[in-house]
Amino acid sequence: MMGREEEDWEAERALEIDYVFKIVVVGDSAVGKTQLLGRFTKDEFCFDSKSTIGVEFQTRTITLNRKRIKAQIWDTAGQERYRAVTSAYYRGALGAMLVYDITNRQTFDHVARWVEELRAHADNSIVVMLIGNKADLAARRAVSTEDAMEFAEEQGLFFSEASALSGENVESAFLRILEEIYGVVSRKALELDESRRNGGNDVLMLKGNKVSVLSEASMMETSAMKKGTQPSDGRKHASIDADVLPMLRRL
Repeated sequence: MMGREEEDWEAERALEIDYVFKIVVVGDSAVGKTQLLGRFTKDEFCFDSKSTIGVEFQTRTITLNRKRIKAQIWDTAGQERYRAVTSAYYRGALGAMLVYDITNRQTFDHVARWVEELRAHADNSIVVMLIGNKADLAARRAVSTEDAMEFAEEQGLFFSEASALSGENVESAFLRILEEIYGVVSRKALELDESRRNGGNDVLMLKGNKVSVLSEASMMETSAMKKGTQPSDGRKHASIDADVLPMLRRL
């Protein structure tokens, strides 16, 4: 049971956001990216899901180390013809979920290519987690856990198997990547403070950047130091909106 002071703190914090972490979910088509996202943000599974066209995102707000963190998770299309569209969305991402289907070996064989694309377009400090989805179909497994773990270790990725259908490990996988992102951001903040205390001029700057959304004519500014708000239920499906584009605010 929470004490009155803790309850008051939770109530006051309910409408405040300390950080917004942009996470991209990538991988081949039909591996279950959208289903994993739906399970984490809305705790639902859609049996009539269709392939994602282009990019959309959903959000969920959690409390981590007494900080209110909005996870802004971008669902990118896996089909090859949309690769050029989604590449712009890697910019500004602090984390990535790289998803394959444990029942489809080809989707795992393509993982290395997705890692290359992430490293080519994303920041070098991005936190990447490899997710083997459809763990509920273990009887049809085509990718061994050992193979995936070995690849993740070689590439410096976090790894988990999960099931969007049953919900197994979905919550823990997303929370793990958010915790790791928070750790990276906190270390950068400490480095910035230390540099300022030492009077250094070469300090770490958290800058905004522009990303192309669907066309060159549609340019939106992302902010690294902007405060957002979140509905009380902490879960939201969002369309592309300049007010909720990826941002990172350090208190």
